[in-house]
Amino acid sequence: MSNIDRAKIGPLAHEVLAIEADAIRNLKAQIGEPFFRACELMLACKGRVVVTGMGKSGHIGGKIAATLASTGTPAFFVHPGEASHGDLGMITGSDLVLALSNSGETDELLMILPIIKRLNIPLIAMTGNPQSRLALAANAHLNVAVSKEACPLGLAPTASTTATLAMGDALAVALLESRDFTEEDFARSHPAGSLGRRLLLRVEDLMHSGKKLPQVELQANLSSALAEMSEKGLGMTTIIDNEHKICGIFTDGDLRRLLDHGKVDIQQLTIAEVMQTQFTVSAAEQLAGEALQMMDQKRINALPIVDGDKHLVGVINMHDLLRAGVV
Repeated sequence: MSNIDRAKIGPLAHEVLAIEADAIRNLKAQIGEPFFRACELMLACKGRVVVTGMGKSGHIGGKIAATLASTGTPAFFVHPGEASHGDLGMITGSDLVLALSNSGETDELLMILPIIKRLNIPLIAMTGNPQSRLALAANAHLNVAVSKEACPLGLAPTASTTATLAMGDALAVALLESRDFTEEDFARSHPAGSLGRRLLLRVEDLMHSGKKLPQVELQANLSSALAEMSEKGLGMTTIIDNEHKICGIFTDGDLRRLLDHGKVDIQQLTIAEVMQTQFTVSAAEQLAGEALQMMDQKRINALPIVDGDKHLVGVINMHDLLRAGVV
């Protein structure tokens, strides 16, 4: 393994972070009329925000488009080099273009400017040069100029791309707030994420029901209840009356506590003599995240699921919620 000069690269890394932090901090001065105008244009857009940029600006543009799309502003990225070879067909008259270029003079972007103007769609530019051709052609220009790059050679885009990304985030969050975008809205566009699972999955999507539901009748003996618990493998069983209403539960923990009291005749004891009659239930339509919170608060591992008439319809346990990623 090659040796590194820690005394040299440590301070250099600190300097990079300081330069980029300053670049973001200095952007506060740019939050004014041009920023508000850009937000108004994007809110008024009936189509999609088309983000475009070359090189490193393009990579940042892809992230900005993804952030906009996931926070309530439909957006996608178009590579400007591909745009002039057919991808311009992806842009319609109801869209808006957000163009990124530190210099504001990127040839591939300037080449498609006449098409954007011919479509008569709004153009928002993010550049580090307010006098550039791209900035002057825009309906709103966001100045993301930085005093210096973090690259010691002053060549690789570093602080400038960080500033552009931060300005994109500022736009996305401003629009999110203006649209009254909620956690539920976010979850709908992130169904595979943990937040989406907490806010979209319901108990009925995960519960054990039908033949997989552990249940015995009130008249059953303890032996039958233990057999049911073993067969269904949920560490508990429910006890129901003649109307299929739940009247008790019995868990592995209850069995351990019962055995701690001495010899137990599982053939003679009825489940009604040893079941818990005080227990917590949930509804099938309840959010899985709420069920998890309830189980945490009550320090229990399983929840019987009942309908409006207290009829037993299912059981859910902690393992079901953990496997579904509801954490």
